[in-house]
Amino acid sequence: MFRRFLGNIITDTAAFKTWWTNVAAEYKDNDLVVFDTNNEYHDMDQQLVFDLNQAAIDGIRAAGATKQYITPEGNSWTGAWTWISSGNGASMVNLKDPENKLVYQMHQYLDTDGSGTSATCVSATIFKERLQAATKWLKDNKKQGVIGEFAGGNNAQCISALQDGLKYMGENSDVWLGGIWWAAGPWWADYIYNMEPTTGVAWTGILPKIKSYFL
Repeated sequence: MFRRFLGNIITDTAAFKTWWTNVAAEYKDNDLVVFDTNNEYHDMDQQLVFDLNQAAIDGIRAAGATKQYITPEGNSWTGAWTWISSGNGASMVNLKDPENKLVYQMHQYLDTDGSGTSATCVSATIFKERLQAATKWLKDNKKQGVIGEFAGGNNAQCISALQDGLKYMGENSDVWLGGIWWAAGPWWADYIYNMEPTTGVAWTGILPKIKSYFL
């Protein structure tokens, strides 16, 4: 996670490729699997982020896993709103996949610092605003993306922002394949974004107001 092991940044791209080759070999015949190269690289050399992503892609395909999509993630917590400013845009566009099944995974939260630690959203339009630069990048480069994590608090402003952003993604479905809510599971208990059926705060308070955007 975060491309760290025991707190240290992993730099051995050859070993990372081998690891992914071994993992992908277990699932190479299952076309329902999607490979996510790593969760949220951050505060790393941009070239290293690129090299680790490319090593993962090369390892997965070397295992004979050719049916599956791969979702490379970028630096700076793979934020959609920082995709260009972080350097991800200039770097990640050069990733190569012989199967042409890359879907760039970005994350986006709606609080002030985009960390997903507050139930307060900046504005009723902040979700769409934070997706616009990444959307342009996807279109300009003929790529596809997915919002691998998004959420907002159970309040009127956040719900409006979520609806506005999901509508925007629907209008740009040529590049956005969808979004994945964070998070669910009984262990999340009273977490501010818990989508756990049937009592999670997001399940009861938010899902009824946004589910039509996923149909």
